[in-house]
Amino acid sequence: MAKGIAQMLNATHPEFQESRIDLDLVEFAGLAHDLGHPPFGHNGEKALDDCMKAYGGFEGNAQTLRILARVEKKALENVAKPQDICGISTKGKDLRLGLNLTYRSLASILKYDCKIPAERNEEAKLVKGYYATEERLVQEIKKNVGHVPGSNVPFKTIECQIMDIADDIAYSTYDLEDSMKGGFTHPLELADRMSDKDLVSRLTEKVKGEVRDVTKKEVFNSIVDMLPIDIDHDDPLLTYRQSKLVATDGRMRTEFSSEMVGACIQGVSAKVFSNQHLQFAKLDVERDVKIRIESLKHLNYLLTIMSPRLKVVEYRGYEVVETLFKTLSAEHELLPDDVQAMHRSLKKTSDRMRLVCDFVAGMTDRYAVEFYSRLKASGASIFKPL
Repeated sequence: MAKGIAQMLNATHPEFQESRIDLDLVEFAGLAHDLGHPPFGHNGEKALDDCMKAYGGFEGNAQTLRILARVEKKALENVAKPQDICGISTKGKDLRLGLNLTYRSLASILKYDCKIPAERNEEAKLVKGYYATEERLVQEIKKNVGHVPGSNVPFKTIECQIMDIADDIAYSTYDLEDSMKGGFTHPLELADRMSDKDLVSRLTEKVKGEVRDVTKKEVFNSIVDMLPIDIDHDDPLLTYRQSKLVATDGRMRTEFSSEMVGACIQGVSAKVFSNQHLQFAKLDVERDVKIRIESLKHLNYLLTIMSPRLKVVEYRGYEVVETLFKTLSAEHELLPDDVQAMHRSLKKTSDRMRLVCDFVAGMTDRYAVEFYSRLKASGASIFKPL
């Protein structure tokens, strides 16, 4: 999706025909941007942030940068001694370079130009940004990628902006497709839910975060107008069967989501400040398209993510992630051998906590549940490696 947006901008904007947006770089940003998500999504993120508030916090975007620049096992910096091969020197210095990517590549996933505080109180909300452990790296990224002189243009490259809007489009369209496939909803039910004035009011308040002057009517129309059914049809049973077919038939369902994606992408354009600083050209999204993206995104959240079926899973997820972190940070002998070697080499408590956090954050949902069951229940065979 991000690559498609870049191709469109290259074809329709003269500035990018002279100096084209790098499609490989945009594709990289789209593929890499969610790597930092911990098990159990936002509840796992909240659990790790609560556990790490005294040690630099946790946040998905910050973790993505850290995985690419540190955690991924690919390159090391000047390993002088055999025992440093674990990635941490005997003096406690982190020698890991992650994937050893270019600065422009790392800039493409740097969504929030904000350092997360080293310490926060227990009631503090989650902060989006980058960790203090990557502060020097971020400074190097800015130094090498550049900035627009004499302006207040935020540090967010064109590749990062393309990835960001592609993420929003994907969230709003594919989450709806997934919710239909999972049996949570179908087009006619969505139309019925939009008759709830309280729901429309809540949706409108959410959308105002991006489109300040949006009206309830615009939010209502943005959802109802895109539904692939004839609500005013004389035969209500035919309308119902048509709605269920869209939700249950794979070809019709993906055709519906593809049409939504295409319409959203066509609403994206760019504003160029300077031909010498195309890396900071600003993406623009047509008003009606932005309203549709935001309305769909928040509707999916309210009707699916907040549904009892998923809230039960998320509630359990918080407990699983919190238990894993607290157990492994207290009993580091339970960590895999290579992680234990790094743990022994690190000197600071905050660095050791960050290492445990990296390990837990890198788990899939299934692996986290399995690890938890091995600690708290019968679990898997003891002969299965960690």
